[in-house]
Amino acid sequence: MQHAVGAPLPPHGPGSGHVGRPYQAQHAGHPGPPPISPPPPGPGQAQPSPPAPGQAPPAPGHAQPTPAPGQVPGPGWSGTGPTPPAREAVGHTGHVQLPPGGPVPLPAPPAEPGTGGATLAVLLIGPAGAGKTTVAKLWAARRRVPTAHVSLDDVREWVRSGFADPQAGWNDHSEAQYRLARRTCGFAARNFLANGISCILDDAVFPDRPVVGLGGWKRHVGPGLLPVVLLPGLEIVLERNAERSGNRRLSDEEVARIHGRMAGWYGSGLPIIDNSTYDVETTARVLDDVLARSIASPPAW
Repeated sequence: MQHAVGAPLPPHGPGSGHVGRPYQAQHAGHPGPPPISPPPPGPGQAQPSPPAPGQAPPAPGHAQPTPAPGQVPGPGWSGTGPTPPAREAVGHTGHVQLPPGGPVPLPAPPAEPGTGGATLAVLLIGPAGAGKTTVAKLWAARRRVPTAHVSLDDVREWVRSGFADPQAGWNDHSEAQYRLARRTCGFAARNFLANGISCILDDAVFPDRPVVGLGGWKRHVGPGLLPVVLLPGLEIVLERNAERSGNRRLSDEEVARIHGRMAGWYGSGLPIIDNSTYDVETTARVLDDVLARSIASPPAW
């Protein structure tokens, strides 16, 4: 091996401080250094047992303690080596066991005004600009029991590359992404409810479209889901939509078309809140009262 003139030679030999890879033969026919045998056991030490037939002996210089009491040996454990940590059981996060989420049943009637401390799943329906997300966030934040908010539009937009924007046209791709987002929201709601956390979801559900309808929500969440329609007047929806930005802002024609189709909820039996003259706090209080009545007398849907 040649080195450039003036370049320092790599350190080598005892005391050089260079820690490299174990010596390996570089050329065919070079046997390399002899293997290092482990030292014999000292006085009072047990003679190590030979490995089982077909099992490789432990590497020299690596002590292998026995497992702690109650530990379960993992795959490939030789009986003398360290035991790997036991795998987390299904349904565990750290040391906290999480109950599995099943279909959400109807909540028990609260013993106080409003929804009180009831654990419940809510679906807030309405056109773009109705204030669904704003009202849902405030209602969830003001409850005195743990409550989560999940917006279907937010979940749909988790898809970044390849996002199928319904505004560009409703097709197989946008429908597939909508179905996937709804199923994801339903899975989240069931797991929140199973662990004592209420959940309010919001979506623009149409009364005349089976794909974007209540059936899918009931299938993914359960029969205990409480739907409520938020439906202000068209002029209010247009004003609120004009304050939006990005892909959340629709054309006036699209807003009017969606609002007109939402009118089909009248006569459906679902509770409807016209929040045209309500501020957000008032709407959240009215929503709580409506939900309390829905718990006492669930709507047929």
